[in-house]
Amino acid sequence: MNNDQSASYHAGEAKGKAEVKAGQLKDQASQAAQSAQDSMQQAGQQMKAKAQGAVDATKDATGMNK
Repeated sequence: MNNDQSASYHAGEAKGKAEVKAGQLKDQASQAAQSAQDSMQQAGQQMKAKAQGAVDATKDATGMNK
């Protein structure tokens, strides 16, 4: 292999490795985003349940729940 072929081979090899790494980073980012979405959804559901509990407690305390 002459110098031009060797350089071309190494450039192609580097490009391939970069593409694999980019794909891995994309997958990691997607997983992190999904995890954050799941966490936010769970937190929202917990807040909703607490708010409903507060409403029910207020209604009980003021006699509006009868």
